[in-house]
Amino acid sequence: MKKVMLVGKISAGKTTLCQYLNNQTLAYHKTQTIQVIGDNMIDTPGEYLERRNYYRALIVTSVEAEVIMLVQDATDDSNMFAPQFSTMFAKPVIGVVTKCDKAQPDQIKRAEEFLKLAGAAPIFVTSSVTGEGCDELYAYLNI
Repeated sequence: MKKVMLVGKISAGKTTLCQYLNNQTLAYHKTQTIQVIGDNMIDTPGEYLERRNYYRALIVTSVEAEVIMLVQDATDDSNMFAPQFSTMFAKPVIGVVTKCDKAQPDQIKRAEEFLKLAGAAPIFVTSSVTGEGCDELYAYLNI
């Protein structure tokens, strides 16, 4: 699997997605520092997106990744990704909508729009609880 760095707000589902993709038991815990899950997932704290003074840490950490994954919770009406946020990385940037099992179709569409505005492509709609959309994401990461 490609080495991926996940970026998203607090509680966006980054850690749960990492656990799902690495066939680990889903267990919530607050990510306090940059963590490597398995050998291929770099999980970043939500504060690194929410506080701009941490952007440098994201840029430096991205050097270790092959792909940057912007993660947007479908049930969250707010957007922390600035337009063309992806341009700060010299890597491919994909988007992942999480928690689609809890969201209405209009919420999923809004989350996809947030990720498109940020410059992410392609975009995957997923649920780490039901597994919806995760096979497509897994296949992309294993190309």
